[in-house]
Amino acid sequence: MKSTRVRRVTFSIALVSALAGVAACSSGSSGGSGKDDKAAQGTTHVSPIAALQSAEKSTDGADSARIESTTSLGTLMSMKSGGSMSWGSGLTGDMTITYTGGTMAEAMRKTGSTSMQARYLSDAYYAKMSEAFAGQMGGKHWIKYAYDDLAKIAGGSGAFLKDQMQNSSPNQSVKLLLASGDVKKVGDETVRGEKTTHYAGTVNVTDLAAKSSHLTASQLADLKKQFTQAGITTEDVDIWVNGKDLLVKAVSKGELSSGTMSSTTYYSDYGVKVAAVAPPAGDTTDFKDLLKSQGLTPGSGDTSSGSGTTS
Repeated sequence: MKSTRVRRVTFSIALVSALAGVAACSSGSSGGSGKDDKAAQGTTHVSPIAALQSAEKSTDGADSARIESTTSLGTLMSMKSGGSMSWGSGLTGDMTITYTGGTMAEAMRKTGSTSMQARYLSDAYYAKMSEAFAGQMGGKHWIKYAYDDLAKIAGGSGAFLKDQMQNSSPNQSVKLLLASGDVKKVGDETVRGEKTTHYAGTVNVTDLAAKSSHLTASQLADLKKQFTQAGITTEDVDIWVNGKDLLVKAVSKGELSSGTMSSTTYYSDYGVKVAAVAPPAGDTTDFKDLLKSQGLTPGSGDTSSGSGTTS
């Protein structure tokens, strides 16, 4: 397999897996209530800020949930994912990811797979590859993506990804609205048969990164530059909270230079048991070592734009 194709595919996997994890435990998307949501009767006299503060605390304390998510990034990719995630001690869990469209999905289909399993641990996540891809990688089925390596390779966006993967939880969506200063109650609605209250607002993505991460000034400057190059400025965030002050649905939407980015996530079964463990070492290859074996240098210019390289 050519090194350019390895670079493209492995970066595609990195982005797909990372987006699935971050989307599942940080936001939602697509600025609408959805086809299966209905207006519900009843009112609440609690202020939006007070209600969201309660929801932020309750969701954070729930520690785990079952998650279903759909995500799209313009013409680059679209996917759906589902599984169980825990955020009590960093982001951990298992997700099954299916590619549904875009250039990255096409690249993944060429490896013999339209879906994969992603496993998230506190210091890395793992992606399980198809038999065809494993056959070209020494028979190993799993690729390990260490967060420290991604931070070095992808600059500010990699550092932000590392921070989000290690600190995200579903209540991030609630925090976004609280931090935005632009939150309003939309109304009472029913989501998948459950009575909820719908809140909405708009956030500045660069300000958001500064408020919701632990990045250094130089990392934030690099991230802002990358956001600007991608055409990302603001993000509309909608959330639906149930009577137990738990997040039921989260939706976010923004614009990229390549089109619209959107994500919709549903949460259920809070408190579900999650037990994620690293795959067998003998069946795992490290992303950093994989790049080196193809003559690429992690952290240098030959890997920074890998996902867009053509063979």
